[in-house]
Amino acid sequence: MNSHRHNLLTAWVAAIFWLIVIAIESTAMLSSSNTSRILYPLLHYLFGLDWMRFEHWHFYIRKGGHVVGYGVLSILAFRAWRETFPARGNPLWTIRWASIAVLMTAFVASLDEWHQSFIPSRTGTPRDVALDTCAGIAVQILIFLWWKSFGKGTALRRAAQAP
Repeated sequence: MNSHRHNLLTAWVAAIFWLIVIAIESTAMLSSSNTSRILYPLLHYLFGLDWMRFEHWHFYIRKGGHVVGYGVLSILAFRAWRETFPARGNPLWTIRWASIAVLMTAFVASLDEWHQSFIPSRTGTPRDVALDTCAGIAVQILIFLWWKSFGKGTALRRAAQAP
């Protein structure tokens, strides 16, 4: 297997693995009532949180999970699409890869929330789709800024390795 096919396979395996993680997180097993059974005793023990304060923090922990989970998906989707559709000159970032990654993130978020709407212990909301999509957009902006600032040496190494 040549290096491009290996990189392509590796990138898609990582993205598919993360899609499986998101699908598992979408089940009743990780509903709010189930995560509170684990998090409340832990946060009560560590920080002495009472139930009222815990509910407030639990909401933000769960929404933070959305941001992290879909941010990671956006990174992995970007990487997979970059390997799938190479660009001339071996750039580190293109608007095409970023756009497809954001669209994929929004599509998966929509499917996830739609799926949750059928589970009695879960709720599917358009607000969560918006949050997840915004996380994907933010990550793409960060990738762009990172490579614009720090990627010059990486771009030179990558161009030297190009066939």
